[in-house]
Amino acid sequence: QLSRDCSHPWQKMAGNSTYCVDWPDNEGHCDVIRVVKLSSASVSVAGCLFVIFIIVLFKKYHFFSQRLVLWLSVAALLDSIGYVIARPHYVKTDACVLEAFWMMYFDWAVLLWVCCITFNLFWNVVKHRRTNNLEKVYHFVSWGVALIIACIPFSNGIVYGPAGLWCWIESGENAVRFGIWYIPLFALSFIMLILYCYIVIVINRRARSWEGTGTSNPEQERAMVQLKRDVKQLRLYPLVYMAASFFPLVDRIQIAARSHKNGSPIFILTLLLALSAPLQGSAYQ
Repeated sequence: QLSRDCSHPWQKMAGNSTYCVDWPDNEGHCDVIRVVKLSSASVSVAGCLFVIFIIVLFKKYHFFSQRLVLWLSVAALLDSIGYVIARPHYVKTDACVLEAFWMMYFDWAVLLWVCCITFNLFWNVVKHRRTNNLEKVYHFVSWGVALIIACIPFSNGIVYGPAGLWCWIESGENAVRFGIWYIPLFALSFIMLILYCYIVIVINRRARSWEGTGTSNPEQERAMVQLKRDVKQLRLYPLVYMAASFFPLVDRIQIAARSHKNGSPIFILTLLLALSAPLQGSAYQ
C-alpha cells in the first residue's frame, strides 16, 4: 500500500500543537506534504465524480463496458475519499484501524475492477464471447474478494495501525505488506499489461484481415470501432497503477533502509508519495 513506515512527519506534542519530527529544521516540509496530499486526493475525487456524472447524464451505463467503468469510478471515488480524510496517527485507535481497513479495501476494489475490465476485453476480443452475464461475477470478485483480503490483517492480531502519512499496515509488518499488496499488485499489473498488448495485436490483425478480404460488414465495423475505443481508454490502466505505486514502494524501501540510522527521510520521495498515491482515481479517468 501507499504508506510510510514508523517515521512520522508530524508528531503530537503538548496540547493540540504538532511538530515536524522528520524535518525539525524545516517544518514547512510537513506543510507542503500535507497540502500536496490533500490537493492530489481532491483532484482524484473531482475526476471520479466527473466520469460518474458523464456516464449517468448521457446514460452510457446502458453499455456493458461503460457500466464496468462506472463501477470502477465508484470504487476509485471511495478510495480517493479515504486519502482526503486520512491523517497521521500516533497511536493505534479504532479510527486508525478503520481508516487502514478502508484504504486496503478500496485499493483492492479498484485493482480488481481493473482486472475484471481487462478480462472482459480479453474474453470479447480474443475468445469472441459475450460477457454481459458475468456482471454479478465481476461484482463478487471486485467487492467480495477485496473484502476477504482486507480482513486478512485481522486474522492473527490486528496489524492495521499508524503507518506514516495515513494508517495502513503498521510498521514492521513487511511480510504482510508484500504478501497482500505489493507482490499481487505488480504481478497482476504485469499480467494485465501483457494481455492488453495481445488484445491490441489481435484487433489490428483482425482489422487487416477484414480489409484484405472485404468480408467486413457495418455491424462488424461498429463492433471493431467500439473495441478499439475501449482498448484505447483502458490499456493504460496497469501502467497507471504501477506508476502510482512505484514511488510509495521506493519510499517504503528507503525508510526501511534507514531504520537503524539517524537523519531525515528523503523529502522528495515523501513528496512524490503524497502526490502519486491519492492520484490513481483521476489517473483512470
